Amino acid sequence: MVTRNTDRNDDKRVLEVRVADGDDPVEEAMRALDHGEEPEPSYGLTLPVERLNEVVNPDNIELIRTVAREEPKSIRELARLVDRDVRQVHDAVTELETLGLIELQESGRAKKPTVWYDSISVDIPVVA
Repeated sequence: MVTRNTDRNDDKRVLEVRVADGDDPVEEAMRALDHGEEPEPSYGLTLPVERLNEVVNPDNIELIRTVAREEPKSIRELARLVDRDVRQVHDAVTELETLGLIELQESGRAKKPTVWYDSISVDIPVVA
């Protein structure tokens, strides 16, 4: 689940990524609703620790930064900008879309990668 941080006083848009072990926050929310309880609010993207590398992987960060800075019109253009194989970039962008880190907009026959945020904040709880 990805939500946009709009509670900030400045114009910076931040994607908040939290690392969580155990139950999926969506499943927890559904259980709370089933019991007539109000679920805990979830702000941002919540991932198990095993998937954190997909967010902070240098190749993926390069893709995200390039999308934010250059606003490529297609995945093919993004691949040219980062000087990587189109198939590799397509696969990476598809995974980043699945995680909620990149949005793909239909633009004719192409898919235009976009990001809505200016930075990513990662929260890793040390004590449960």
